[in-house]
Amino acid sequence: MRMAAIYARVSSEQQREENTIASQTASLIEFAKSHDLEVPREWVFEDEGYSGATLDRPGLERVRDLAAEGQIQVVLAYAPDRLSRKYAYQILLLEEFARHGVETLFVKSPQGDSAEDQLLVQFQGMIAEYERAQILERSRRGKRHRAHLGEVSVMSGSPYGYRYVRKTDEAPAAYMVDEAEARVVQRVYDMYTVDGLSIGEITRRLNAEGIPTRKRSARWERSTVWGVLRNSAYRGVACFGKTRISARTRVMRPQRRRGVTTPSTTAGHERPREEWIEIPVPALVTEESFARAQELLQENKIRSRRRTIAPSVVQGLVSCAKCGYAFSRTSTQTSARKIHYYKCIGSDSWRKLGGPVCDNGRFVRQELLDQIVWAEVIRLLEEPALIQQELDRRLAAARSSDPTRKHEQSLQRELTHVGKGIERLLNAYQEGLLSIEQLRERMPVLRQRQHTLRAELQAIADQTKDRAAFLRLAETLTAFLPCSLAQRCGNA
Repeated sequence: MRMAAIYARVSSEQQREENTIASQTASLIEFAKSHDLEVPREWVFEDEGYSGATLDRPGLERVRDLAAEGQIQVVLAYAPDRLSRKYAYQILLLEEFARHGVETLFVKSPQGDSAEDQLLVQFQGMIAEYERAQILERSRRGKRHRAHLGEVSVMSGSPYGYRYVRKTDEAPAAYMVDEAEARVVQRVYDMYTVDGLSIGEITRRLNAEGIPTRKRSARWERSTVWGVLRNSAYRGVACFGKTRISARTRVMRPQRRRGVTTPSTTAGHERPREEWIEIPVPALVTEESFARAQELLQENKIRSRRRTIAPSVVQGLVSCAKCGYAFSRTSTQTSARKIHYYKCIGSDSWRKLGGPVCDNGRFVRQELLDQIVWAEVIRLLEEPALIQQELDRRLAAARSSDPTRKHEQSLQRELTHVGKGIERLLNAYQEGLLSIEQLRERMPVLRQRQHTLRAELQAIADQTKDRAAFLRLAETLTAFLPCSLAQRCGNA
């Protein structure tokens, strides 16, 4: 009896309430019994509320781990779109399971390995991806239409100071003023615009007085107060469509230290003000108070002492060796001059609810660190052999430890094996040991596998070409060094 793992997924709260994931699992268990497959209880994985547009799902990750470890021979899913809504992701998962010798079976899918069956599965994947794109586009346009009609139901939730009232048969959804929270909002605006307190001081007072936040268990942060001062809903106009999703360009330092390229592929960016859709809501502060707050926020942004317009040599590059957080630049004013320092932001007690995450409280003088770093840069420029040696070392390490090299060798061996299988089939047919019907039945599977392996090898070859940019960097460095040294000497 072959060992199998069951994977089920639903992506919405409504599907969870309708118990569709339970019905999926029940169907899969019956399917496993009818096909003489053994499924341990701990190998039934369900991802509730996870989108099929991403592969970052805990249940799916465990199934992939079991396949890689060789503990299962079959993966059971209700339909291809339960693995993923994206056709490309479906193919990726199916190929990954096949490489580990794991068969993928679907309840709602043709059961066969013929070219026609595989084509139908591919069509199902493409249709599922098309349906998802269609649903997203209809949802986006429907929300914009309802926003133009002034419905607050398109908003993700109500801000602090309001309670969201769901729509009924008699009335649409609305924001209802929460009197206790509304008084806190009004007080925040008064402290900022009338009393002239800073955002940090407002935050400290709210926490000292024990005023609860919306989450109750959390404390007030400066970013929370800043968000209250910028939210136009408090002047009576909630705005829909303020942000758009685009490719993420910023890489956070802790992830970069761990070798992660980016924490996610997308990020929200603010749209132009004229593209926002205004929805009337009850106002908590006057237009004048809100306008004054925006004016002060803009002035503080320009005049803030933390605004480091003049860059330093290592600004944005230095991080703490203990916790990995960035070193931020701070300063102190003496009677003679202003002195700048670098310090670990993880050691700031006010940044985290539980206190500082790092005990590195050292202050490093900016001019001393800049001088040390700049001297090292000059030394490397004057000795290009050191740079070339480091480049060679990294290239050698990348070649020897690159996991794609082993994967490429494995693909090459499998491609050779498939090629020999095709050759044996043709020889058997020529010698009369195989009929034309048997040849037509077996050959498409091998041809399809051969095509897939060649495509994967080509993808690895493309990655290798990209990695060759390191070598071009060395050539560029040779041309760059004389010019940079000559320019430095001329400036001196």
